[in-house]
Amino acid sequence: MPVQERRLILANIDRDGYTPDIDCYLRNGGYADLKKALTLDGPAIVAEVKTSQLRGRGGAGFSCGMKWGFIDPKKNTKPVYLICNADESEPGTFKDRQIIYKDPHQLLEGMIIACYANNVHLAYIYIRGEFVLGAQILEKAIAEAKTEGFLGKAINGTGYDLEIYVHRGAGAYICGEETGLIESLEGKRAYPRIKPPYFPAVLGLYMCPTIVNNVETLCNIKHIVRMGGAEFAKIGKPNNTGTRLLCVSGDVEKPGYFEFEVGALTMGELINDVCGGIKGGRKLKAIIPGGSSAKVLRAGERYKIKSKKPDGTMEEKEIGLLDITLDFDTLAAAGSMAGSGGIIVMDETRDMVECLANINTFYAHESCGQCTPCREGSLWMKKVTDRLVAGEGLPGDPKLLKTVADNIAGRTICAFGEACAWPVQSFVAKFPEEFAKHAEGKVATAARKGTVAQEPSKAMEAA
Repeated sequence: MPVQERRLILANIDRDGYTPDIDCYLRNGGYADLKKALTLDGPAIVAEVKTSQLRGRGGAGFSCGMKWGFIDPKKNTKPVYLICNADESEPGTFKDRQIIYKDPHQLLEGMIIACYANNVHLAYIYIRGEFVLGAQILEKAIAEAKTEGFLGKAINGTGYDLEIYVHRGAGAYICGEETGLIESLEGKRAYPRIKPPYFPAVLGLYMCPTIVNNVETLCNIKHIVRMGGAEFAKIGKPNNTGTRLLCVSGDVEKPGYFEFEVGALTMGELINDVCGGIKGGRKLKAIIPGGSSAKVLRAGERYKIKSKKPDGTMEEKEIGLLDITLDFDTLAAAGSMAGSGGIIVMDETRDMVECLANINTFYAHESCGQCTPCREGSLWMKKVTDRLVAGEGLPGDPKLLKTVADNIAGRTICAFGEACAWPVQSFVAKFPEEFAKHAEGKVATAARKGTVAQEPSKAMEAA
């Protein structure tokens, strides 16, 4: 029997008759969890979030409770801020916008509880610039919440005050990185900050302690308050608790967004049972499991996965791609990551050099330019893959790609270096035969044939 969705966050989204206004939200039990939270003290809520083992849903999978624990409101002489990261700029990811467009009050309720728990009185929703309607919906939802007494002065008759403002970005991928987002929110160019010393919990917005959480992460807070941290931790598996929103795109019959308990289903169950299999009955070739910056996984390969048995001992299993369970730890053990939950499926008709060229074009365009390895290297990699798909590749190009990528990863201020380097490293390693054919000039992808090939610079050759 196919694994069934466990809808917490998507419980009302796409349900017949459900609308994003506050009247509909209240009729369906909205803001009841906030009322419960306001009867507790902040540290008690933080403790419940820690007990829940909730991990961030924006990409890194860092413990939400631990992130909150870095801030001690009693010791701070500065105000504490909370920012909802609604930039959602990772290619292949389209989950957060569903919440914003279709159930905005769920996000607001989660945010208000998170702010109350951490003694925050001013919070921001940083939304991607292209989400014009989403920003308007959030502005309307904030106004409705204020009218009903859930925002503003003396929320719900208590002594707690909170204001939330929507801030639209300008569509830059780098603003998904928390310190780049903070710089942008302050009205500056979105150059990520060096950590240390600029950890947001210490020196964040306006050099004050700041919490930055993803949309999906914050929505989980209301459910943790309702059921308690211990009950929430029973959903999913240890260290991978709760549900996860998954966005499936590419060569499947039924792409879309879904919600399952973390680790409850395998990659094969998702593709075949949930998404109807590979489009046109073709064969699976590869999967990017966590948005375009995640390392690609090749069909037909075997992956050694270590896991903990019920008795606490470790065991190692060798499994295929379709047997990989969709949780943070298993995907990391397979050599990739859960990332933002954007699962991109590619069938046997895909030219992997062409796919990498598309990814390289994106990252070369989106580099903020602050770090030399990223600024120069992302463009070099784009030029090389452009040349390869144009049928004008050089014998040393696959090695050159790997060399440039190796000299970017780990050498930049923020994780954008890894975001542009990891795809190159993994594509070249997983599909060497395709890169070799392009490098020999035996393949010219139709979409790129005749484009101007770029000769590598002396700096590229020396890299």
